[in-house]
Amino acid sequence: MAADVDIANLALSHLGDSATVTSFNPPEGSAQAEHCARLFPLARDTLLEMPGVAWSFATRRLLLAELPNDSTQWDYCYQRPTDCLRIVRVMAPDDADDEDIRHPFVSERGAGAAAGSRVIRTDVAEASLVYICPVEDTTLFSTLFVAALSHQLASMLAGPVLKGEAGAAEAKRQLQLRELYLSQAKLSDVGERHVERDHVPPWIGAR
Repeated sequence: MAADVDIANLALSHLGDSATVTSFNPPEGSAQAEHCARLFPLARDTLLEMPGVAWSFATRRLLLAELPNDSTQWDYCYQRPTDCLRIVRVMAPDDADDEDIRHPFVSERGAGAAAGSRVIRTDVAEASLVYICPVEDTTLFSTLFVAALSHQLASMLAGPVLKGEAGAAEAKRQLQLRELYLSQAKLSDVGERHVERDHVPPWIGAR
């Protein structure tokens, strides 16, 4: 499957740029590599965070760490995982992975003992969280996701590379192409949905 530099070069080719980036982590020194180093993670996480699909290669299930509860509206307060891009759903201990049960919750900044951290409040005891996390290994991406990502990145590169009205017009066109491939990638991913359960908090492992 495509490496990050392959996706970056594909994005540049969408814009008619003939430059070939050999590395942007760290950047090789070219202007194109500098732009890709800055925009590639944002383009990737933008697609992962979009609602509508729990990408099979980016979905995790984690037993949440409980925090002191200072809310009168919710029974429990949990630490939100630091790598959580988007919450898919909160699950009770007896909920099966293939059940689409939606327990009410709210994600917000903590107060009191949890001040300054992101927390999840819910009425579910011993709650687990299904969520989307960042994925840096591009070999896990499907071909359709790669295509959508290349156009997402191209839309972000259009301004710095082409500049002016031409850059703005091309950015819009690239977003339209992204939508075409993104819709197909979502349909393809539905049949491959799988929840990884390899995240175990230290406080659980220490039991």
